[in-house]
Amino acid sequence: MSLFSLLNTSAWFVLADTTDAVIHSSNPWQLTFQDPASPTMAGIINLHHDIMFIVVLLSIFTCWLLIRVIYFFDMEESHSTPAFRQIYNLPDKTVHGTALELGWTIVPTLILLLIALPSMALLYSIDEIVEPSLTVKCIGHQWYWSYEYSTDLTVDGEQLIEGDDTFVFDSYLVDESDLETGDLRLLEVDNRLVLPIQKHIRVIVTAADVLHCWAVPSLGVKMDACPGRLNQVALFIPRPGIYYGNCSEICGSRHGYMPICVEAVSFEDYCTWLCNKYFDA
Repeated sequence: MSLFSLLNTSAWFVLADTTDAVIHSSNPWQLTFQDPASPTMAGIINLHHDIMFIVVLLSIFTCWLLIRVIYFFDMEESHSTPAFRQIYNLPDKTVHGTALELGWTIVPTLILLLIALPSMALLYSIDEIVEPSLTVKCIGHQWYWSYEYSTDLTVDGEQLIEGDDTFVFDSYLVDESDLETGDLRLLEVDNRLVLPIQKHIRVIVTAADVLHCWAVPSLGVKMDACPGRLNQVALFIPRPGIYYGNCSEICGSRHGYMPICVEAVSFEDYCTWLCNKYFDA
């Protein structure tokens, strides 16, 4: 995947329709990626397809070479005669070959460079390369998530909420008996992580007890939550939607029961939600 294709993908997401919220979650027996909902995830999928193309070609070549070696060098007497070697252009000696040794050194090096260059371009684009509009802190617990928001948000040059304050709320799995029509089993939470679309967001990830992992596949996010350490990941969500994820680090008996639910809304709706959540806290 070239850097130009990554930039084109990013532009496509920015211009995407932002009127309808789409639910992004895994499907039963799903073997492929979830639909990409961020430039990061689109770049990861494109890079995967490019590398898989190279892997398939190398696998075909390796199988052909293996079959050829098994057939021509099976130690049969008929295959060791000078006439047979001359017909199939086989070497008389297989101990040393300068051209062959140069080939199996240079060609793999070029293939690795072909894989490494787009990988580094994607890795750089995933890093935080612009100043974020807001910062959210995610804290992993056994077995739920806590989210800490800052009220230091400016709208049209004015601070949305007076004072420099923070508020925290917990996000628990909704029990099956409390699910409503349309809710997803083992994925719905009582308090969603609400974020604005088309804003650069910094997510700080940590844990309060044991190792956790904050992962949302559709957004291309997977960051370890380590006790006593702060990790961070950059987010850019181009369109409204509901994005589900899970803890991806085995953290105890209820590891599979601490889902993540990110709800992306317009910036105006986010400001309204932030004010209501702050004054209700």
